[in-house]
Amino acid sequence: MSAMGGRIRRLGLGAMRLPGMPGRIPVDRTTAVAVARRAVELGVTHIDTAAFYTRGTSRANDILRRALRPYPDGLTIATKVGPGQDVRAAVEQNLGELGLDALDLVYLQAGRPDEPLGDRFARLAALGAEGLVRGLGVSDVTRAQFDEARSVAPVAAVQNRFGVLDQSDASLVDACAEANVTYVAHTSLGGGRVRFTDGGLREVALRHGATVYQVALAWGLRRSPTLVQIPGTASLTHLEQNMAAVRLELDETDMTVLERLA
Repeated sequence: MSAMGGRIRRLGLGAMRLPGMPGRIPVDRTTAVAVARRAVELGVTHIDTAAFYTRGTSRANDILRRALRPYPDGLTIATKVGPGQDVRAAVEQNLGELGLDALDLVYLQAGRPDEPLGDRFARLAALGAEGLVRGLGVSDVTRAQFDEARSVAPVAAVQNRFGVLDQSDASLVDACAEANVTYVAHTSLGGGRVRFTDGGLREVALRHGATVYQVALAWGLRRSPTLVQIPGTASLTHLEQNMAAVRLELDETDMTVLERLA
């Protein structure tokens, strides 16, 4: 499985917020289901989830299953195996919760920057050989861990933190583009912990009549041809705003301003 940019739209949906987030008002299940369905109606073909995306008894996988099963053709559902989790058990849990016979894409998350991934990634690759996993990915990895995983089996995608206000992973973004590996940027809107108040960002947003968040998403899409954005939301209004970013065309002047932000 090579880079997925040619077969999925590059603006997807992160499902982490669908069950609700700690310290926030709980998300009504009907609303969460409506967000997932509306995302697909708007053309989303890539949804990122995990069995550990939960709040209380509400689970992202259960919401997606209720909202979308039977899943439409062409929809890629990506999930992950967290640090310390048994690889097979985590894959089987996601399969059961989502109601699938095989997972489109599974990321192996690194626990530490110095953690060897080879043995765990080999176990994930073995599940691919069994037909339980179609695409293999790695998440929260360094360049060395990415290279180690690729020495074991083909890597379809990398999911790391990257955004206009945090461009520290730029070299791996470029390495993925060179290798035709999809780079899925998580927390590109800061995860609620970053204030998008930079003057340059506001300047570009005003020039295009857009929000700073739409500019941030559009920047990522322009930054690399193999980069996929997965902004998470449990709000229909924010979903509509996020999806509109795909129509925002930034020029070289805009990109020059934005590259200086991080």
